[in-house]
Amino acid sequence: MATVLAIETSCDETAVAIVKDREVLSSIVSSQIELHRTYGGVVPELASRQHLEWVNPAIAQALENAQMSWDEIDGIAATVTPGLVGALLVGTMAAKSLAMLYHKPFLGVHHLEGHIHATYLDQPNLKPPFLCLLVSGGHTSLIHVKASGDYTTLGQTRDDAAGEAFDKVARLLDLGYPGGPAIDQLAKKGNAKAFKLPEGRISLGKHQGKGQGAKYHPYDSSFSGLKTAVLRLTEQLKLEGPLPTADLAASFQSTVAKALTKRAIACARDFNLSTIAVGGGVAANSELRRQLTAAAQSEGYEVFFPPLELCTDNAAMIACAACEHLLLGRSSSLQLNVQSRTPLEKVLSLYEPVPAV
Repeated sequence: MATVLAIETSCDETAVAIVKDREVLSSIVSSQIELHRTYGGVVPELASRQHLEWVNPAIAQALENAQMSWDEIDGIAATVTPGLVGALLVGTMAAKSLAMLYHKPFLGVHHLEGHIHATYLDQPNLKPPFLCLLVSGGHTSLIHVKASGDYTTLGQTRDDAAGEAFDKVARLLDLGYPGGPAIDQLAKKGNAKAFKLPEGRISLGKHQGKGQGAKYHPYDSSFSGLKTAVLRLTEQLKLEGPLPTADLAASFQSTVAKALTKRAIACARDFNLSTIAVGGGVAANSELRRQLTAAAQSEGYEVFFPPLELCTDNAAMIACAACEHLLLGRSSSLQLNVQSRTPLEKVLSLYEPVPAV
């Protein structure tokens, strides 16, 4: 068994959690949404400054809530990639300092691996292999989870991530920031069939064989065309009268959910994976949950969505991933640097074996 305190500061949440294997003992998340709302998105410098102010109180509160001392902590982790470099540095330097001070192993965690592990916190008996649909503001990926640290990306977005598309369409509809929850709420009042919008398919290139037509990548996504279609549609509708924002929100949301569901089901079928775990902020979307659950049930697949509080960025998922690596004898060098981007397939490059005592 391993107990890890983890710090997550990759973007605009200052989060600290303590996890024992796959059990959350405490979880603190201080959101900066109100700080960045005025700007319609995250301002990196402001995010870093806020992390500096909040990280130490969050660490103290996490220990107090778990009623634990540093002697009971086996390792200290932080998100080191991907993310905003300045923000990542705050959490990583705090974790390294604590690791040195209390003579604990340091673990540098990949943020996307954290999202994969969010499902483990709700489904502690879940074991690989399975398919993870990871949908957030910066990523839309289909990942074959083979084992701890062993991942293959089977599909990804070629342009806007799903969460980014939600934010941009919300801005078009004057719904504010963040866009995902606003669209989800408004869509409940609208007609999802009011407007037919493009799901976005990625062509493989030239026609292959007579009469077969164009071939498309079955697992990759594209949302820039959908975003542009909503833009053109809103421009046209504004000329005709009041904008039917609820119908637009519902139609857009349904189209995104349909595209993600089709690709996830096709991928699971083709790779003979009977379990689908969903992670990332867009995993909280009610329409995606409805469509994917229904499609998975019809195929005889299991589908797991994390609790809503574990969909958005949090430190519990980072701690859970760190626990797995620590139990397998891995830790990170104190010389490990933060990186704005690192392929998920290179997760194990963040670790080195724990020296024998």
